Amino acid sequence: MPEVNFAGLMLVPELVITVAVILANLFMFLIKRIFLRKFLLLTDRTSYFYDSLLAHSLNLPLTILIFVIDIWILNWLFEKYDIVNESYTNSITLASKILLITAAILFLNRFAVGLLANQTQRSDSLRSSTGIIKGIVKGLIVGIGLLIMLGTLGISITPIIASLGITSLAVALALQPTLENFFSGVQLVMDKPIRVGDFIELESKEQGFVERIGWRSTWIKMLPNNTIIVPNSVLAESKIINYFYPSKELSVPVDVGVHYNSDLEHVERVTLEVAREILVSHEWGIDDYDTFVVYHTFDNSSINFTVMLRAKEYFHRFFIKSAFIKALHKRYAAEGIIIPYPIRAINTDQENPRIDVQTTNIPNNANEPPSR
Repeated sequence: MPEVNFAGLMLVPELVITVAVILANLFMFLIKRIFLRKFLLLTDRTSYFYDSLLAHSLNLPLTILIFVIDIWILNWLFEKYDIVNESYTNSITLASKILLITAAILFLNRFAVGLLANQTQRSDSLRSSTGIIKGIVKGLIVGIGLLIMLGTLGISITPIIASLGITSLAVALALQPTLENFFSGVQLVMDKPIRVGDFIELESKEQGFVERIGWRSTWIKMLPNNTIIVPNSVLAESKIINYFYPSKELSVPVDVGVHYNSDLEHVERVTLEVAREILVSHEWGIDDYDTFVVYHTFDNSSINFTVMLRAKEYFHRFFIKSAFIKALHKRYAAEGIIIPYPIRAINTDQENPRIDVQTTNIPNNANEPPSR
């Protein structure tokens, strides 16, 4: 093997190649470190999440890229000193392509997973499903990357894709109920008819707070502190009352009845005063709500009307209503307004009827036949 004249020194090619690769490595790693440090300092000055994620996602792919450049330098030196043959060069080129594909997969995987993690943390409905979403994204990226690698190696991927299609169809038929729940869960997450923390009422009259929306089922914590688990497919096809959408505030109707002899204008004025006092003083009342009274029924013993209050949340309506009833009863007593109770009159004569029987004198010979 010929020697290389380097600055008057006769060196063997292996030594020259080794020194060149080591120096190139040191230089490129130094450049990488300086670049990433400057980039991270720049991203720390901004409030954007994406540039910081990009800087952290580039670390490992840049290291692989340095090794690819090393391979190219090594291959160039081998060809220069005629150390290797053409088949070795082809192998080097193929290895470089595989490493570049690996670097791209690692970059896309880290960037996509970080991006999804940031988005899911912002959404209450997606937070509980972060692990599943990451797994799906990783599987897709790695699967596509492996197919590209196989194509680069000269392996036909058409039979593999066909086999995957047939396998996917068989799995879909076998897991039809599970997949139905899965896609129903995706629909609930994307459409957002309910969210984690919402108070809802199902078509079957169960009520509770949405605790978790999973890919197969939704967990609803009921008021007695037990949990009902509903399959997503059932929930997606049911009628749901969401008491927290579009806002948590809701009206609280209270039915009241007063005596027929009452002055209805005075009753309305007093009732509105009490209602406004409760909405302002109660911690769960809406103080700027314009409450109102509506008369609607002539009942058996009273004239009935409805007072409309406003509570901050569905669960608060019980306490608002209770406080209003107590305050209204006290104020009515002070104002002399009568809340009647049902009165029934019992007709004792009708319940115990008296039948008068009139008698007449019948002659003694009434049963004798008439004389001819």
